[in-house]
Amino acid sequence: MSLSRLRRRPALLLTAVAIAACGPTRPEQRGGIASAGPVAQAWITTGDSSRLLSRDPDVPIRSGAAADTSRLVIEVDESIAYQEMLGFGAALTDASAYLIQNKLGAQRDALVQELFGRNPGIGLSFIRVPMGASDFSPRHYSYDDRPPGQTDDVLAHFSIDPDRVDRLPLLQAARRVNPALKIVASPWSPPGWMKTSGSLVQGTLRPEFQDAFARYFLAFIRAYAVEGLPIHAITLQNEPAFEPSNYPGMRLDPPMRAALIALHVGPLFQRSGVGTLILDWDHNWDAPTAPLAVLADSAARRYVNGVAWHCYAGNVSSQDTVHAAYPDKDAYFTECSGGAWAPVFADNLKFDVGTLIIGTTRAWARGVALWNIALDENAGPHLGGCGNCRGVVTIDGRTGVVTRNVEYYALAHASLFVVPGAHRIASSTGVAGLQSVAFRNADDGSKVLLVLNTASLERAFTVRFGAKAFSYALPPGAVVTLRWL
Repeated sequence: MSLSRLRRRPALLLTAVAIAACGPTRPEQRGGIASAGPVAQAWITTGDSSRLLSRDPDVPIRSGAAADTSRLVIEVDESIAYQEMLGFGAALTDASAYLIQNKLGAQRDALVQELFGRNPGIGLSFIRVPMGASDFSPRHYSYDDRPPGQTDDVLAHFSIDPDRVDRLPLLQAARRVNPALKIVASPWSPPGWMKTSGSLVQGTLRPEFQDAFARYFLAFIRAYAVEGLPIHAITLQNEPAFEPSNYPGMRLDPPMRAALIALHVGPLFQRSGVGTLILDWDHNWDAPTAPLAVLADSAARRYVNGVAWHCYAGNVSSQDTVHAAYPDKDAYFTECSGGAWAPVFADNLKFDVGTLIIGTTRAWARGVALWNIALDENAGPHLGGCGNCRGVVTIDGRTGVVTRNVEYYALAHASLFVVPGAHRIASSTGVAGLQSVAFRNADDGSKVLLVLNTASLERAFTVRFGAKAFSYALPPGAVVTLRWL
């Protein structure tokens, strides 16, 4: 993440809980769709954090009755379907993998099941992994480091061995509990010998190593496949418009990305039969002209499957802008972090649900990934970069106590109920302080509606779908997930 561009998001009050105690009610304890009588099920998180993904009483569904005109109405129309969803999740950095693998003891498997499993678990299924080091790594490395002055154009020294200690075992464990897990991989930097800086830090790609960089991606994809971990998509470069001064990074402007895709990465993937998708950008909302420039190149465009976005500058509407210009290209949301700059739970809940879940999916995102899935009590381990970021969960490195942060509950309100393969469906928006988004699950046809009340007063509203309707009252600053057949 680019600290110089860091958006000062609203924030959170941490509440530490051990894995074995005080956690959210397990999904199997919440029950499925009720078989006796038509009802909508409801789960709520309030801005004061007194209720965290808590089950509310079932809401009766009225048949053949018009919606109560005294209430606000959210119309849901499942006959109009939009993008198919891959899921929701976060990034498995070296820091996250180290903490989960080494600081939880006997509770490690329980947390893996809770994060990635479903029944029990919150079903995270969209995971981003750095290719090599990020700022959240104990050391800076690539998969083919060489001594100063040496190069390795044929990648004879390529190896994913650095990932074998923590990251690969954890990804394999996650995929065992969730076979639907989709992985998107992003390099923070290629090997330093490929770059003008001669270092993992700063610089750009030397033109003579464009083909080697393409083969670097292919080697990574094949190595992970051997480990039973197919890579769903890659981005060419994390935050290509930013050169961090103290951790791996690289500037990669639109003409260079277009040339890499059109002449090297795209054709190589095609010749090799690689099904991994190619995503452009992987940076902030404030510069939609950057991915638009790559997509304007017809040779590159044929290989680009979508555009990846971060939250730290600009507005989520940029996703709509690019989609309107190229509706056949998917959108993915791949990074946003909370941190110590944002300490108020209620404000974070509104931003995380309203912008990062509702906003990104309404703006065509198929997958939504936040930043670190886990960090410790000191916002690390890290080497350079962000020194006050917050993980989806915090793992105390001394005690193994786990804190489920506001990001956990924001993700769970979607990931637990929207099953991979679901489609976003039509729903009304801009209803007097209520933000919402709706989905239909492919496995059982159930409908899922997330509603956030951004107003300062309770909002009573009616959900109407076809000739049926139900009503619900949502406290100020709260989010509810409603699910029905």
